[in-house]
Amino acid sequence: MIHEIIVSIFLLIGGLFCLIAAVGVVRLPDLFIRMHAATKTGTVGVSSIVVGMIIHFANITVTSRGLLVIAFFLLTAPVAAHMIGRAAYRSGVALWLLTRVDEWKTHGSIMQDDD
Repeated sequence: MIHEIIVSIFLLIGGLFCLIAAVGVVRLPDLFIRMHAATKTGTVGVSSIVVGMIIHFANITVTSRGLLVIAFFLLTAPVAAHMIGRAAYRSGVALWLLTRVDEWKTHGSIMQDDD
């Protein structure tokens, strides 16, 4: 009984975070803020769902695969978001009108060809 409740809690938390990510992608004003919502909450949501799966099945093969999925998301989502954001900024995607500080512009290092 408690086993199913714990699994349900993790699945509901994961589903809620994925829903928040989806709403953020649709409702937020510019690419950079949308990307933040998609990567942060999407990663937490997927990780919670996978933890629920690991607890439900309680099998070493499922656990190892689930931990690999979580590690993959934690390693790739921030790097992908950084690269997409950098490419978008370099290609001239406009910031939101109410953006107050453009830290990349003030530092100037992102516009240099440092690759």
